[in-house]
Amino acid sequence: MAPVKNICCIGAGYVGKVNNKKKKKLHTKLKKKGGPTCAVIAYKCHDIKVTICDINAQRIEAWMSDKLPIYEPGLDEVVFSRRGKNLFFSTDVDKHIQEADLIFVSVNTPTKKNGLGAGMAADLAYVEAATRRIAQVSTSSKIVVEKSTVPCRTAESMRAILEANCSANVNFDILSNPEFLAEGTAISDLFNPDRVLIGSLQTESGKAAQQMLADVYAHWIPRENIITTNLWSSELSKLAANALLAQRISSINALSAVCEATGADVDEVAYACGRDTRIGSKFLKASVGFGGSCFQKDILNLVYLSTQLNLPEVAEYWKQVYTMNEYQKNRFVRNIISTLFNTITNKKIAVLGFAFKKDTGDTRESAAITLIKSFMEENARVAIYDPKVEAEQIYMDLTEPGVVDNRKQVEKSIEICGSAYEAAKDADALVVVTEWDEFRTLDYNQIYKDMHKPAFVFDGRLMLDAPKLRDIGFKVHVIGKNPLEGRA
Repeated sequence: MAPVKNICCIGAGYVGKVNNKKKKKLHTKLKKKGGPTCAVIAYKCHDIKVTICDINAQRIEAWMSDKLPIYEPGLDEVVFSRRGKNLFFSTDVDKHIQEADLIFVSVNTPTKKNGLGAGMAADLAYVEAATRRIAQVSTSSKIVVEKSTVPCRTAESMRAILEANCSANVNFDILSNPEFLAEGTAISDLFNPDRVLIGSLQTESGKAAQQMLADVYAHWIPRENIITTNLWSSELSKLAANALLAQRISSINALSAVCEATGADVDEVAYACGRDTRIGSKFLKASVGFGGSCFQKDILNLVYLSTQLNLPEVAEYWKQVYTMNEYQKNRFVRNIISTLFNTITNKKIAVLGFAFKKDTGDTRESAAITLIKSFMEENARVAIYDPKVEAEQIYMDLTEPGVVDNRKQVEKSIEICGSAYEAAKDADALVVVTEWDEFRTLDYNQIYKDMHKPAFVFDGRLMLDAPKLRDIGFKVHVIGKNPLEGRA
């Protein structure tokens, strides 16, 4: 096989006909599929033409503008340096499928909302739609690469669709090449990955296709960091990696509740345990709960897979990781309500942060969504500030567009602010949900003056200087630390 010279990425949007209710929300959610990875490939491989396709013209216009549709540190430099040279953006999906040697399928695979497996199984409608489109318009043989997180053996159904719908003399090889990126560090993760995983069918043609993709990554990644496996191991490894990381977060969050009850300090417990080389310190930071596009979805996907394989004990084990995450968020809300004299009706709650973590505008499965919805159910007034999340995104996440038209009701309950100081003015409580660095350096003396008294602070990210805040006069509650410790 000749080297890869032309790559098409179907991933910033979706392909094919979809339900209108789903489509309206899909555009707000698909922010990080394919774009950064393909931009870095173009940046590192000047001899390869890379085209990112999206049927949403507004999204493509944003990729071509001075303000990209997603925020990721370092992404601007990568895109701006190669855009118009060997990196292109287009709505003409069919044209670029036909021209490509290799096609990344990076469409969304959300958890199903209804039907068989609702609440756990991955919805593969977009994967199937993309696969059918590739088969219908391809006039030459292609390498089709799964970039989306998919259930194990999804490639089998993709291959069946491609073979049943393709033209004569057109052959397809399918690879699995999952992403192991973290929002906020995606570009550095792509520049210096722990590993690149490529799975293929163990046929002569499959191994040749696997080697072609490996050669692309070898432009900048050492060969020893490029792992080749069979197709099914690659698919399952992505789910397994996210499940194991989520498990660590849920484990330390479970211990945070014990710490609060006993007077232990969760940071000290995590540090002591993390010094054990068998455990390590990563992902032992307690918080209000994990979010993002992968952990919850992949945990539930693994639960569903285990159930379908008639492994109920395995399914229950992994389901508890998800359950613990939900418990942590609900426990945090209950603590806020009980501390504010068992009612937050008509009280103003200032929420700092809406993204699921710092250095990203991604809000998928953010703990802030659960918390704010709970505050609204308790008839609180919620003021929200996040430095990178657009107001429209916040409204989309707190409403059900196309399902229940409750936008006006939500607008009455929340206020989206331009600064932390605006959000905190006349507030009864300040709740830190995202660990943005700027929240460490705010003028808390000024915030204290502007808040109702007693002024409460709830740190859901273990990032604030609690003793200093208590000296100012705040009543401070921190995840994983006994609220009576250090209290006047």
